[in-house]
Amino acid sequence: MTDTERTTEAPRKQPFELGTGPGRVLVWFYGVFTVAAASRSVVQMILDFDRAPLAYVLSAAAAVVYGFITYSLVRGGEKARRAALVCCAAELVGVLVVGTWTMVEPSAFPDATVWSDFGTGYLLIPVILPVTGMIWLRRAKSA
Repeated sequence: MTDTERTTEAPRKQPFELGTGPGRVLVWFYGVFTVAAASRSVVQMILDFDRAPLAYVLSAAAAVVYGFITYSLVRGGEKARRAALVCCAAELVGVLVVGTWTMVEPSAFPDATVWSDFGTGYLLIPVILPVTGMIWLRRAKSA
């Protein structure tokens, strides 16, 4: 390659890593919530599944969503970004539906889920996290 060819070549854009910078904080929070929701739901399902099966299954579903988002953020790439964005939106819908449901009909949930009362048992992080995640993932697209 000649010097002329090198200077006319467009500079390569570095791929945006989802799990870097502020994304690293998201990875940490999603990782912690994956472990918290999974361990909580497993223990509750083993010890007392008959008491509140819906609540425990919803906590397990939350753990799966958190785990997938964590994996997508660490994996990086455009496909992973889009998948994580869809999962964050689904997570937010889940938090809003379950949060509203637990407020309107508390008797349906004899025990709390991760998303009960919009995540008040977890300092509202379950409702803040998907919003923050979607903002980060949208920013990642333009970078």
